[in-house]
Amino acid sequence: MILAQRGRGGWENNSGRLCRAAALLFVTVALATAGCSSNKSQQPGANGANPNGGIGSEGIGGNGGGSLNKFKNGENLGGNGPLADVHFGYNDYTISDQDGAVLKSNAKWLQDNPGKRVQIEGHCDDRGSEEYNIALGARRAQAAKDYLETLGISADRMSTISYGKELPLCTEQNDDCWAQNRRDHFVIQGS
Repeated sequence: MILAQRGRGGWENNSGRLCRAAALLFVTVALATAGCSSNKSQQPGANGANPNGGIGSEGIGGNGGGSLNKFKNGENLGGNGPLADVHFGYNDYTISDQDGAVLKSNAKWLQDNPGKRVQIEGHCDDRGSEEYNIALGARRAQAAKDYLETLGISADRMSTISYGKELPLCTEQNDDCWAQNRRDHFVIQGS
């Protein structure tokens, strides 16, 4: 036994102090390592999310469709019939006057077709984190939905979903391409 100088409680055992320090170090390293690990074997949808959708008014996952199905099938993501996309500035979700006119045209079509519903997809360019862009896309889709509601379209006929940066129209790394990707896309649903 190795003895050290006398402390308050009597003679202290250096090997006991060393064991406590080693145990503390082991626990600290184990916790730090566990905090850094990732579960790469997790199955799609294991967190309750639908692996076929983004995050939207149906909750995480939603019932995708629209651009996601086109993307999976290798189809062109552009073009959506009678409803036009609206675009946003960098890091912005404000409806511009120009896009307000687009939304008025979309609202007119929806009023003329009362049996149709629309899913509003929020999209972003590829700059920024996945989490940030999902949130920004959700705000963009909600801004368009709110605007359409002020034009008399019932909230019951609209749903929102955010794909963030996951479904770009253009993949080049330049301003023109990024501007194309910062959009709300309107997918017609219903009979």
